[in-house]
Amino acid sequence: MKFSKDQYVLRNFSKIQHKQWELYIITRIVHNLNDPEIEFVCQQLIKTSDGKRYLADLCFPSLKLYYEIDEAHHSSKQNKLKDEHRQREIIDATDFEEHRIKIFDKNNKDRNISEINNEVDQFINFIKKRKKLLIENGKFIAWNYENKFNPKIHIKRGYLDVEDNVVFLKHKDALKCFGYTGGDYQRATWLIKGTRKYVWFPKLYENKLWNNHLSEDFKNITMKKKDNSKIERISKEEMIVFAHYKDLLGQIVYKFLGEFHKSKNKTDDYKWVFERRKTKIQLNQFKSL
Repeated sequence: MKFSKDQYVLRNFSKIQHKQWELYIITRIVHNLNDPEIEFVCQQLIKTSDGKRYLADLCFPSLKLYYEIDEAHHSSKQNKLKDEHRQREIIDATDFEEHRIKIFDKNNKDRNISEINNEVDQFINFIKKRKKLLIENGKFIAWNYENKFNPKIHIKRGYLDVEDNVVFLKHKDALKCFGYTGGDYQRATWLIKGTRKYVWFPKLYENKLWNNHLSEDFKNITMKKKDNSKIERISKEEMIVFAHYKDLLGQIVYKFLGEFHKSKNKTDDYKWVFERRKTKIQLNQFKSL
């Protein structure tokens, strides 16, 4: 199921409907910004290199920016330490810049709403300036939700890059990047014509037959049978991976993780290990195949 842009926006707000300050501040930012070219995500899940997961209150992917709203429960020493650790992890993982606003004063009481408004409006102005600077430097990419899952965008651009968070809704959409012209395709792998490379759509968690695992640093995929039996010898050693997972709205998507090759040193009869060799793939090489 593909959500419309309107559904996407409304579902974002629904995730924070029970958090009064978050709802107030985020809706003020979005409404006053009033810019359909800037994508925003509420409660953005970030997975760090050590496998931990954190939620950013408000995230602007195209601006590499996120906003944290510190309510009273953040004021304890323990939570301050957690927030500092959380900040470092998010920056290390995504290279995003953090901004935050404190809802409480030094006495741990809510600040005056007019003060909050003034600070939020300053952040809105910062967003506008950041977008303008990115445009001037030719680095701003306008949000086009309708084209988010469209393979033609990537084919025209000529490459797939892990940093761009490339996702597709169907196998065939990913395969089109490599010259596929058929209809719906449901198998887990597809051999790219004229090469030894396969496109692979693994479930990187325990499922009916397999217990596959993505390492915490995203550099290795381990493939095992669920019953720990021997794996049949296969010739598939070079894999371009699109992992099966649920996005923040709960819809199934296939996310590009890069190109992986079988490790002869780490692979044995009971497990196959694939190591990531590339995070960016040029697509022009597949046009003439």
